[in-house]
Amino acid sequence: MRPARVVVAAWVAAFYAVGGPSAEPARFPPVDRPVAPIISPAYSTEAARDRHGEAERVMNRLGVTPGMRVADIGAGDGYYTVRLAQRLGHGATIYAEDVAQPYLDRLAARLTREGVAGVTLVHGTPADPRLPEQSIDLAILAHVYHEIEHPYEFLYRLHAALAPSGRIAIIDNDKPTREHGTPPVLLRCELAAVAYRQVDFLSLAPADGYLAVFARPDVLPRPEAIQPCRR
Repeated sequence: MRPARVVVAAWVAAFYAVGGPSAEPARFPPVDRPVAPIISPAYSTEAARDRHGEAERVMNRLGVTPGMRVADIGAGDGYYTVRLAQRLGHGATIYAEDVAQPYLDRLAARLTREGVAGVTLVHGTPADPRLPEQSIDLAILAHVYHEIEHPYEFLYRLHAALAPSGRIAIIDNDKPTREHGTPPVLLRCELAAVAYRQVDFLSLAPADGYLAVFARPDVLPRPEAIQPCRR
């Protein structure tokens, strides 16, 4: 297999102020809960996750098939990135996003070493994944949501990257955010605050955590109208 051609994209948000360059900067509410620190590019070990069939179960539930365009947000070492590439096959369109450049550098080396093609690396920020407009059908956030420093703005800006029928799939543990999880009730509240609607939920036992799936809203609230969830 030929080495992967990995493109590192630092997509610049053209209009960080909603409404264009002359508009007032958008004001998003702060999150009213602890934000867990980023401590590792990997969750558990890939062997342990595969023993429980985590990625296969998640991709099957989400209906991941060739032709879909998928983002692995908070990609880290690439557990989902690599398995998405295997599932999507030749001509895959995958964006592997992370806020940590060293993690992206490690992932780039892995993709080249393993000959994984079809992956674009994206250096995002805590408030913006910096994905191209309407570039994806599905965004997967695996064990990372509780580490997003500005979730309301992040979800707002992720909306533009999703196709009209796009979905967000969040994998997390049912734990307090300070313990590197997100209680499902809190997750639903925070997504609903930005008008995302939950359409599926699955316990991943015996693997860790749960899978929650949300549909892209047709209309977003104004940033200043977003009501933060209370603990």
